[in-house]
Amino acid sequence: MALILDAGPLYAGMDRRDADHLACRPLIEGAREGLVIPAPVLVEVDYWIHRRLTPSVFTALLEDIRAGLFVVVDLTREDYVRVREICEQYRDADIGFVDAAVLAIAERLGEPKIATLDRRLFRMLRPATWTR
Repeated sequence: MALILDAGPLYAGMDRRDADHLACRPLIEGAREGLVIPAPVLVEVDYWIHRRLTPSVFTALLEDIRAGLFVVVDLTREDYVRVREICEQYRDADIGFVDAAVLAIAERLGEPKIATLDRRLFRMLRPATWTR
């Protein structure tokens, strides 16, 4: 079992000033399962770190990845197909690429747990693996 991390909790866990820091930091540090970061999430987190924090925070995250605290999962060709399907299926909700990629990777890995702060969107999404 693993916990798939969306950008919100990952960023909030690093930013003490973030309103969700006190909830997200212990979630990540106390996780008993592996922590998985979909590769597109890193780009989103990098953006917010460079806007609100310092570049050294992102390099510390990269060091944590190197040390094995997180596993980064890249999208496969099949994942891109699924991302397109998700974007099409939820077009009225204006789902973005990163959120669709998080869902596609969770489906591929068969992981039912996604840590996110985007409750509105992820409550609406139904992974294909849950309906099989």
